[in-house]
Amino acid sequence: MSAGSGEEESNERGNPPIILITGVSGSGKTTVGSMLAGRLGWRYAEADDFHPRCNVEKMAAGHPLTDSDRKPWLEAIGRWIDEQRAAHRPAVVTSSALKRAYRDMLRQGRPEVRPVFLDGSPELIANRLVRRHGHFFAPSMLDSQFADLEPPTPGEGVFTVPVRGTPAEVVDTILDGLQLPAEPLEY
Repeated sequence: MSAGSGEEESNERGNPPIILITGVSGSGKTTVGSMLAGRLGWRYAEADDFHPRCNVEKMAAGHPLTDSDRKPWLEAIGRWIDEQRAAHRPAVVTSSALKRAYRDMLRQGRPEVRPVFLDGSPELIANRLVRRHGHFFAPSMLDSQFADLEPPTPGEGVFTVPVRGTPAEVVDTILDGLQLPAEPLEY
């Protein structure tokens, strides 16, 4: 896109950012995303809430989702992002967005979207999943998440954050790395 295009000019005039927290199940998306939104005083949306019932049932039964299963889910997240953009509201939303095509779909025509990838080793994430209770995602499916994962490449414009620290430390890293204020902004 050339300098001075409508989208760039619109974004330069102060359209608020929408932070997209990505990563495999168990990487901390919900914890980090909700904590980040709370620190900033922004709206927050949990990706799991956008899944059609059939997706939740499939994952609860231990079956990985396919690209066609994920498409309506990603479209629903995109609609939520568009609602925030139309209302000129900053926001934080989570999505595993395991593949570049998924991240591209969520960013297409949305210059405010600033993706963050929560990066953890399979061992670290597996340890977290076995301690997590009350979630429909079966820990046995973690291998399928890592098999589908296409980690962001340097040219993709995704901020990668290791998840070895505490959630508060991860949030601080995101705030610093994306140059976001440590206190709520008014838009």
